[in-house]
Amino acid sequence: MFAEERQQLISALVAERGRVSVTDLADRFSITTETIRRDLAALEVSGNLRRVHGGAVPSDRLSTREESILERAVQRQAEKLRIANAALALIPELTTGSILLDAGSTTETLADLLAQRTPSANGNDELVVITHAIPIAGKLSSTQGVALQILGGRVRGLTQAAVGQSTVEAAYRLRPDIAFVGANGIHAVFGLSTPDPEEAAVKAAFVKSARRVVALADSSKLDAETLVQFATLKDVDTLITDQQPSAELAAALADAGVDVVIA
Repeated sequence: MFAEERQQLISALVAERGRVSVTDLADRFSITTETIRRDLAALEVSGNLRRVHGGAVPSDRLSTREESILERAVQRQAEKLRIANAALALIPELTTGSILLDAGSTTETLADLLAQRTPSANGNDELVVITHAIPIAGKLSSTQGVALQILGGRVRGLTQAAVGQSTVEAAYRLRPDIAFVGANGIHAVFGLSTPDPEEAAVKAAFVKSARRVVALADSSKLDAETLVQFATLKDVDTLITDQQPSAELAAALADAGVDVVIA
């Protein structure tokens, strides 16, 4: 196989999977890792991908790149719906309790499912739902059986979520049964991350406050690192995603005691 032909295949694999490793590519094409590294270097120069430790990711996966909530809402909808359904199964139907919903397109999908769920037969039962996300609050504001609490703060336009010191302080004063949190990246070494420091501070408070932490992340977020870490893998109890993690990430999750649910 010619180098140009191989590089086209590598570029396609990066676009499809979101990340490739040097060793996997070397095995796939039966060539040396040094040759693969030269291929990746050439593809990076041409703008087809970006090299990272041990492999490569798409060129648009930069540490500070962040899409708006409106852009994310139309991406990978089928995967997010499966993840949200698996998350819904963790929320008790017939008892009272409290959950915290982080801002994000997958947690918004979970809010949609909560709004559609048949209320408990016991009219006195209410699920306390805490959020700092304006879209989620709008979806649940009139839902029967839901007692909505909104955390205030400065609303960040890109994510339509409250951030800032007042939001963080309010989160630390709570102790919800389950926090459903999103992440822009989940990495074996770097843990959970997001591009914006203020968003990271709020997410960190959610993780520290909750009795149980459930991360909701489609497979495009796996093996990714963005600018600010807000939690380690050991801070997470359950990860719900749509594909099996890579071998490296799967091993790290197992070592951290994270229960992985494939939706």
